[in-house]
Amino acid sequence: MRSSRLFGKTLRNAPADAENISHQLLARAGYIQQVAAGIFSFMPLGWRSIKKIKSIMQEEMDSADAQEINMPVTQPLDLWERSGRADTYIPPLTKFEDRRERGMVLAPTHEETTAIMAAAGISSYRDLPFNLYHIQTKFRDEPRSRGGLLRTREFEMKDAYSFDRDEEGLDLSFSAMVGAYHRIFNRAGLDVVMVEADSGPIGGKESNEFVLLAESGEDVILICDSPDCEYAANVEKADFKKVPNPPEEPAAMEEFPTPGVRTIAQLAEQEGVGEEKTAKVVFYSVGGDILIVCIRGDYEVNETKLRNALGGIEPRLASPEEVKAAGLVSGSASPVGLDDKFRVIADDSLTMGANLLAGANKEDVHLRNVNFERDFKANLMTDIAEAQEGFGCPGCEGTLVSRRGVEVGHVFKLGSIYTEALGAMFSDENGASWPALMGCYGIGVGRLLAAAVEANSDENGIALPRAIAPYEVVLVGLNLEDSEISQQAEKLYADLKDAGLDVLFDDRDEKPGVKFKDADLIGMPLRVVISKRSLQNGGLEVKARREKDAQTVPVADGVKTVQRLLEGL
Repeated sequence: MRSSRLFGKTLRNAPADAENISHQLLARAGYIQQVAAGIFSFMPLGWRSIKKIKSIMQEEMDSADAQEINMPVTQPLDLWERSGRADTYIPPLTKFEDRRERGMVLAPTHEETTAIMAAAGISSYRDLPFNLYHIQTKFRDEPRSRGGLLRTREFEMKDAYSFDRDEEGLDLSFSAMVGAYHRIFNRAGLDVVMVEADSGPIGGKESNEFVLLAESGEDVILICDSPDCEYAANVEKADFKKVPNPPEEPAAMEEFPTPGVRTIAQLAEQEGVGEEKTAKVVFYSVGGDILIVCIRGDYEVNETKLRNALGGIEPRLASPEEVKAAGLVSGSASPVGLDDKFRVIADDSLTMGANLLAGANKEDVHLRNVNFERDFKANLMTDIAEAQEGFGCPGCEGTLVSRRGVEVGHVFKLGSIYTEALGAMFSDENGASWPALMGCYGIGVGRLLAAAVEANSDENGIALPRAIAPYEVVLVGLNLEDSEISQQAEKLYADLKDAGLDVLFDDRDEKPGVKFKDADLIGMPLRVVISKRSLQNGGLEVKARREKDAQTVPVADGVKTVQRLLEGL
């Protein structure tokens, strides 16, 4: 392709709303164009990278014996009603009615559609196992679409769905997909970490994310600092070792004045104790009712764990007006005396010690020696505490370290939640009927490109790996008004293409500085310069995008040198 004919222009400045590196560079390099919030078009350069990414995905899925299919993005609403997700999926489904007044949705994922495909295709255990995948458009009406391709509303995803007869088979399918995903990311130039993750609106008993560690990432990952431990988890899912308070006998509960004390830190300071000797309350609203959530003062509530404890219902913080209307006192609250009036969810840290300080549910008054069971009860006692950097690793004696990351893939063990609901059943050797066990495995195609840019860029622009760069070589022609140089440049362009290389020939009538800046910005792995100076110096200037200095090689050796350097990359 000649740059003079390439559609799209580079930009010297990023769009004002481009917050992260990948959004800035992909827009400046002419890979993408924003159409609306969270909705992008891919320009020719960007689409070439996308096609290469999809080709890698297809090759690795096929090598793992997954079979490619295609399913519609528009689906009947009743499928989602049968699975139970019509009103619970987050963000809410985009719904509409067709001309027959039948409810339809724009699918954010394809578990339901694959399950009914499996239901029509299996009857016996002999039909299992199998794995189906496609690369298809999804739509999720994200309330905060941002970060360019990292959080969009419309996007392409490679999603696969495995079906097995038992847990052992599901484990094997899951392991095969994990291996395929590692190969995909490795070929795309991404060094990823697999971490434990929350299953979210997809559901299932177990899930893992593949995370590219990057400071620009929106996810927080906690990793054990011990070299002998592999524990890693998204903060939404992460566990940690809770430190119990020293044992002591329960003492008599008593009120004491606390004028002006509104926070746990102030309470602990007044009493000369650590925050681990206190209990605090956070008020949430669930279905219009106030929910009292109680946790030890040195920990914070993990709202993802809380949502899971509530069976998937999304809680929100109660407003001051709602708290006041319920007769509750912010800044001096506890479940004491309220556990028969409100639903109480408590963190199990409250059982790890005795005689805590807590609110008295009166202005400027607190309680000493509050003890769970004796002084208050909970409708549910479970782990709802958020892990943080510096907390103890749940698997060893190490300490958790916080890192930021970009989620680039997610794998789930779904079990039978969809197959039971949608009738994907099989008969075993004895004629008994069982639901197939399902796994699902997703990678966002555009998100992978954005993550690759986050991991492979510098102050000059993009530096994509060979496998997913739009072109392998950018040939920069200077002094092309000179017929001799122009002829040599044209011949080299033809020779590189004849050798099977993807080449972008910058034949524009632009200044050398503009061409060099654009070559660095758009991020091809190798740059070849042919000019009057290069020919006077002995031939061609060849430079890898990541290298500082170029090397000069004879024109006759140009193709072989390019091939050798690309193989080294």
